[in-house]
Amino acid sequence: MCRLPASAILAVLCLASPLHSSSSLQVGLRYRQGSFAVALYRAVADARPDANLVVSPFGVAAALGLLQLGARGNTRVQLEAGLGYDVNDAQVRELLLLQWHAEMSNSSSPMAPQGAWLRQTCILLVQRSIKLAAGFAQNVEAWADVSLMRDNHLQNNNTRKDETWFPLQAGSSSGDLSGSGEVQHAEASSSLSSTSSSLSSSQQMTVLSTVAFRGAWQKQFHAVNTHNLHFLLLDGTTIKVPMMHQATEVRFGQFLTLSNQRYSVLDLPYSGLSLSLQVVLPLDRKSPLSSLEAQLSFHQVASWEAGLRRTKMDVFLPRFKMHNKLNLRSALPAVGIRDAFNPTDADFSGISAEDSLYVSDAFHDVTIEVTEEGTKAAAATAMVLLKRSRSPVFKADRPFLFLLRHIKTGSILFMGRVMNPADQSL
Repeated sequence: MCRLPASAILAVLCLASPLHSSSSLQVGLRYRQGSFAVALYRAVADARPDANLVVSPFGVAAALGLLQLGARGNTRVQLEAGLGYDVNDAQVRELLLLQWHAEMSNSSSPMAPQGAWLRQTCILLVQRSIKLAAGFAQNVEAWADVSLMRDNHLQNNNTRKDETWFPLQAGSSSGDLSGSGEVQHAEASSSLSSTSSSLSSSQQMTVLSTVAFRGAWQKQFHAVNTHNLHFLLLDGTTIKVPMMHQATEVRFGQFLTLSNQRYSVLDLPYSGLSLSLQVVLPLDRKSPLSSLEAQLSFHQVASWEAGLRRTKMDVFLPRFKMHNKLNLRSALPAVGIRDAFNPTDADFSGISAEDSLYVSDAFHDVTIEVTEEGTKAAAATAMVLLKRSRSPVFKADRPFLFLLRHIKTGSILFMGRVMNPADQSL
């Protein structure tokens, strides 16, 4: 099973031409979202070339969309160019909301033992001293079921006692805090509390985007088939790691980069068949993963769907867990979002006309864990097929990429790389 509680935190003060044709709007939006996801990943990956990495483009884009509602002038232009779309456009916003509802619907309770569960929340924290611009609260309320949270319980330990926070919360679907929403609210509140306690008195507003995912494999890896096997590290040495195994029917394909580097893609669906984990592995054991990363584009990612074929394979995938705390202050300018971080050039007058707001930092906190757990339906079959000696083999025994995607919308919810499955450091 894969568990991905994730947080994208944007602390404020201190996204691509517009889509016109209604007939191509959905296709264009999907492409621009994917392009932003890959660009964001590459910008973060360049700063951490040899380390495990996971990022949630889905969560970061939601937070940037919320900021875009209050951006004006060149700050708004850069956010539109970076994201690839304008959330102020009624058609775009409607499509985004429909997409989010599709991605959040049909998910089971986070406490359920089976099925996939996905929740996304945006929270805008505004200090009491900030006077919001007329109409901004109404615009926020129209963004992904946003509501004003009146339980003003947060207080910055580093600021004066009167500098308390009003959270504006965006729920992923129903907007309430009942049932599974209580878990979502608890996760957001925990991140929100830890964030608010570290803000200085000059930081009057914070955007917090949280994404939580728990998924059971549609066809499980049986724990008895997990063995310690060799994994090739970047420096050429090997270590032994717990390697999961199953022999089953999967979607698999082989592809070429523009420089003719060969790589394979394995698609592993979660229960419910609405989400899947795609594992991307260079075929040449001597070819560095960085070479593949440098050539990766969303055009290539989108082409995988047509090239994947169902086939019976022996699948070897290491158990892994990682936790990344990333500062996106350098990554976002790399995708064209610069003025938002400049105290002189930032224009968030749509949020407050009387206070000069800018982005002081952009924090992103993500955890991922991939294990054997999943549905029990395929356990017996996996044990039988384990003995097939002529099956093709997909063996992730060296650095690889992974993408967690929503199948219907094509959204890249999480994207990352595994350089060392045994390394769980930040």
